[in-house]
Amino acid sequence: MRTRTHGGPLYGRTVVVTGAARGLGAAVARSLGARGARVALLGLEGGRLRDVAAASHAEAASWEVDVTDDAAMAEAAQEVRSRFGPVSVVVANAGVARGGLFADTDPYVWRRVVEVNLIGSAVTARSFLPDLLHTRGYYLQVASLASLGATPLMSGYCASKAGVESFAQSLRAELSPRGVAVGIGYLNWIDTDLFRAADHPGVLRELRAHLPPPARAVSSAGQVAERLAVAVERRRPSVYVPAWLRAVPPVRACVPPVVTRHARAWLPRLERDGHIEATGLLGAGGRADELRDSGPGPDPRAGGDAGPAGEAARGMPPAEGAGPSGVESRP
Repeated sequence: MRTRTHGGPLYGRTVVVTGAARGLGAAVARSLGARGARVALLGLEGGRLRDVAAASHAEAASWEVDVTDDAAMAEAAQEVRSRFGPVSVVVANAGVARGGLFADTDPYVWRRVVEVNLIGSAVTARSFLPDLLHTRGYYLQVASLASLGATPLMSGYCASKAGVESFAQSLRAELSPRGVAVGIGYLNWIDTDLFRAADHPGVLRELRAHLPPPARAVSSAGQVAERLAVAVERRRPSVYVPAWLRAVPPVRACVPPVVTRHARAWLPRLERDGHIEATGLLGAGGRADELRDSGPGPDPRAGGDAGPAGEAARGMPPAEGAGPSGVESRP
């Protein structure tokens, strides 16, 4: 971890990180704070967000907010602006995942993955777009290897990550003439709560075991966060972690047939041996998202009026529905 930098492109700038309560989000917040930025941490685990802010070497504050809630995010954006001034950088990191065959997935759980990962990213961008236009800032969308080539057993996650890539590319084309840069982070497995939860059920452990050797490698959250922080400093259009992912886009059209051929060989055996079970939302962030449904009001699973939708984490963030709740900060 770098010590706090006086000077540099991020010094004194306001940055927002969603899904910042744990894992990659917390690590990115620390890396950006070490570069002298003022850091606004958004997510659904209020206590953990406060802990990350308190441990930061930066001027940091936390907002407990659901990234899929338009009104709550707009209010949080106004509070961040009032506290720190206009936002120069947004890192859209919040996300959730689940595993299992599409046919066996609870429709609500599948929908939540897409809602948090894709809709939550769009709500985040919309909420802070006035600031980014004012500062001619930078928006970094955390995507995935799944954006480049889908795998079986993670259809909702792959669909949402392909969606955020396309969303970010469209946003880049719209905002480039107005001086706002948009980057996409293509990431592979990261050692976070989400990864450890994903590697525990037989279904996703088996999935990772059948990937090509480079695609099985796991990076530390700190290493990935440093790479993302450099991308933010340099306003890069894309960042690949690990670096070999850079070789995938030129051959991405070849990926689906290869994945399908390998799946024909090993999926039937997994089904026969009973190793495929649909999971719920994975990790501590997934549990936080589920807690969002336990409060007062109708259960979103029952249809009708639902409470605010929840945000969770990709091993880094989490969830729980609420509007922005008071600010916890460390000067």
